[in-house]
Amino acid sequence: MKRRDALKNSAAVLGMLMAAGMLPQMAHASYNKAAFDAKTMADVLKALGASAPAESKDVTLTAPDIAENGAVVPLGAATTLPNVKQMLVLVEKNPNTLVASFAVSDALEANFLTRAKLGQSSDVYAVAITNDGKAFYAKKEVKVTLGGCGG
Repeated sequence: MKRRDALKNSAAVLGMLMAAGMLPQMAHASYNKAAFDAKTMADVLKALGASAPAESKDVTLTAPDIAENGAVVPLGAATTLPNVKQMLVLVEKNPNTLVASFAVSDALEANFLTRAKLGQSSDVYAVAITNDGKAFYAKKEVKVTLGGCGG
């Protein structure tokens, strides 16, 4: 078989698989522009259709007490609450409060790690939103010695 014939055959097979819907489709991240543009925690939760948050021991936030470099601060959010649909990481004094949003299903353990930029010392929140729109949070103050925004 010539190379040209092999390419023709593979293109035909690829076309049939695509037509039959047997190839994976492109993944699209969900993006809530209003939530990411919000300047306060209340505005973020409103944009996501969640109620006013309540503090909960079932939500945990992993963050350093002092971040020597605000440009790269490790943060973690986890919960043991049932029926969680979304986990959020919020930084109160950042220009955009919402730092990260993770979609949760029954197939996933609600335990996420990320890194964020903190421009200054601030309260950081891990928020769990349940399927019925209730929000629960954990909070910790993170002190930044060198700002992440060039400070």
